[in-house]
Amino acid sequence: MKKVSKIIALIILMALITTVFAACGKKDNNVADDIYQQDESNEAANQQADDHKDEGNEDSDQTSDDQEVASDVVIKVAALKGPTGMGMAKLMEDIQNGESELKADFTITGTPDELTGKIVSGEVNFACIPTNLAAVLYNKTGGKISLAGVNTLGVLYIMENGETIQSMADLKGKKIQASGQGSIPEYVLSYLLTKNNIEPGKDVEIAFGMQHAEVSATMISGDTTIALLPQPFVTTTKMKKEDARIALDLTEEWQKVQGEDSPLAMGCIVVNKAFAEKNTELVAAFLDAYKKSIDWVNENPVDAGVVIEKQGILPQAKVAELAIPDSHITYISGKDAEPMLNDLFQILFDFNPISIGGKLPGEDFYY
Repeated sequence: MKKVSKIIALIILMALITTVFAACGKKDNNVADDIYQQDESNEAANQQADDHKDEGNEDSDQTSDDQEVASDVVIKVAALKGPTGMGMAKLMEDIQNGESELKADFTITGTPDELTGKIVSGEVNFACIPTNLAAVLYNKTGGKISLAGVNTLGVLYIMENGETIQSMADLKGKKIQASGQGSIPEYVLSYLLTKNNIEPGKDVEIAFGMQHAEVSATMISGDTTIALLPQPFVTTTKMKKEDARIALDLTEEWQKVQGEDSPLAMGCIVVNKAFAEKNTELVAAFLDAYKKSIDWVNENPVDAGVVIEKQGILPQAKVAELAIPDSHITYISGKDAEPMLNDLFQILFDFNPISIGGKLPGEDFYY
């Protein structure tokens, strides 16, 4: 019966997010891969960067006259399905409806490695990607991209069927079902456990091997009690399992360890450096409009859910609406984000240097 219930739960979950799975052809096949499963994307970035050596890639205040930036330049923008791309939805809608003086073409993809070649070659001017992939591409292109801003803080959560987990200390002696081994989820969880005097593998068992959808399905069926999950799978799990709850927000736990001034920054927007240098005012106008789009999404989750579904960023408006408050969508300029990202990159480097491209980015990485 346990097996049957697990299969039924998995079928239910697949039906809920089938649109995304059909769109993503990669091995994990889900929207949450935009931030969480990065090692294979890093390998793809390394290879594609080596194949594009020739393509060239100032912090600026808002322009004094919007008319100056309403040029014939069509900005090429790429974003990911899931939290990293959700803040772009309103801007996409405004430009497509002719309600913005900016002109842009948008590409929405399911996994980061679908974007790396476009970023490296300069085919896109802006791209919303994981922060560690941005560091990889900066290193592999010799600094031809800049991090314009952080757009997503942590989207990782400890979920529980029950009420026993109220703090990191409560994880001692427990088993956590998780996906994302060898990438950011493992590194962040291991770091936080260690900082809370819990030794991974000894004081707590972390069971890897499933994909996000499978972990969610086992939570829904009741076969898993405690799990590490990202948004939007947290939301889909809660929608299908009444007893499932968010026990710990790892973004909050990160700030308890690192301090309030150093949040967990997992998603960002990068800009081609050569494009930015030639179009300073246009870049400033685009980033200002993008920030306003993010603010609107956070302030209007019901309407934003509809737009997010329409733009193909998530498959269902209701999932997007419920996921927005826990997706930590934000806008922090590149320079303002430098201290928090330096902290994160150092931690990732200590776990695995390849996760950020082999070395810490230089100061010119931050736009």
